[in-house]
Amino acid sequence: MNSHPTPAPTAPVIVVGSGPAGLLLAGDLATAGVHVTLIEKRPHKISNLSRAFVLHARTLEQLDARGLADELEAAGRPLDRLRLFTRLSVDLTTLPSRFNHLLVIPQYEVEKVLERRAVEAGVEFRYETEMTGLAQDADGVTVEVRGPGGAAESLRADYVVGTDGMRSAVRTAIGLPFPGKSVIRSVVLADVRLAEEPESLLTVDTVGDAFAFLAPFGDGYYRVIAWNRAHDVPDSEPLDLEEVKEVTRLALGRDYGMHDARWLSRFHSDERQAPAYRVGRVFLAGDAAHVHTPAGGQGMNTGLQDAANLGWKLAAVVQGHVGAALLDTYQAERHPVGRSVLRSSGGIVRMAMAKRPWTLAQRAVLTGILNTVAPARRRMTERLTGIGYRYPAPRGAHRLTGTRVPDVRLRSGRLYEALRGGHFVLITPEPHEDQSLRKDRLDVQQWASDRRTTVLVRPDGYVAWAADAADTETIERALATHVG
Repeated sequence: MNSHPTPAPTAPVIVVGSGPAGLLLAGDLATAGVHVTLIEKRPHKISNLSRAFVLHARTLEQLDARGLADELEAAGRPLDRLRLFTRLSVDLTTLPSRFNHLLVIPQYEVEKVLERRAVEAGVEFRYETEMTGLAQDADGVTVEVRGPGGAAESLRADYVVGTDGMRSAVRTAIGLPFPGKSVIRSVVLADVRLAEEPESLLTVDTVGDAFAFLAPFGDGYYRVIAWNRAHDVPDSEPLDLEEVKEVTRLALGRDYGMHDARWLSRFHSDERQAPAYRVGRVFLAGDAAHVHTPAGGQGMNTGLQDAANLGWKLAAVVQGHVGAALLDTYQAERHPVGRSVLRSSGGIVRMAMAKRPWTLAQRAVLTGILNTVAPARRRMTERLTGIGYRYPAPRGAHRLTGTRVPDVRLRSGRLYEALRGGHFVLITPEPHEDQSLRKDRLDVQQWASDRRTTVLVRPDGYVAWAADAADTETIERALATHVG
């Protein structure tokens, strides 16, 4: 018999890890009225040593639905063309999105905005608090933590989400493996000042065995990510600025007068994905669920979109509006996306670093196809930016079900402005008066155009249900099913 009493509930949801995915998720839950505790083992400090530097179109759309995109757009710098490797660049100006560009902005700027929103929404932050154990039962999850000064404590929640990175304690606690491999070893990172300003906002190239990438922080420093295939050493090997300069010169032809390094480090780039994003009442999101090579800048973006997918579902279940079966759709929708990103980012690296004759030939063929075949180029661009993914739909569902909804015009304004309440949005051709008690989670709007389709948009901007012709009774049945 267990002599330790079950802890009293601390919060319906505990989020472990205060990176971008954890901050977005916690902010979404709190905005929806769910009490959430966020545990972070680090002291309260947003590091300027982040690796991520770009926000893609779909992530910016999600941030627009939270009223945050315009602020980040003002802080970052837009780039309308992304170069992946020699002779292959991606034109983003044709994207069917309000954000037809890539936004160059350091991860810590994104975290600042997300943290402020989470604080304002009422998230309970517990810094310098490390999760040391986790056990779940039919009714909830008990989380063992060690707080400031080493004090041990037990917390209780209905659900726990691990957004605690590649070395996730949550993933380990629920017994999930993290299969995959190190794709590139001995990648060097440096934050430096440059005597010469690069010609492009993002500078990237590959020559022979060397690769280098430069991106601005916006404070006078630049992040350098570089790799020399011919110099494969352990991560623990000392690194100095001269080595960074040498690799950069090999890849880019010059080192731009690098000086005043404030940080130098080595790391290895892995490709890994957990086989499941959910075990019982415990979920994984962001780097705890999947890690990718930096190619294409998809890592942070994929994690933020994980959080956008899970947050509204958890809120709806915790508040009793819908059954717990909705939570199964998180795995069904996000795991295939993570697998796709794993393949695409890894493919970019392998093509960029091609050396053998047959891989060079493959790259030449791929580049030729993408540069000349418009449908292939469009599909690649939409996947890279996140707007090309759709979620599985039930058999017999309308063709729009599961698709991303662009920022369509409504009689009252833009769709993504209507989504800022964190609600479902019902878009109808004629006025529809919702007579139920779901007004706190449903916004009814009309098309600005003469479109006749009725569409129910989920809080994350995807179609939950649609009909080409629907009477009041049909709409009410759909609302009862999806909104609760």
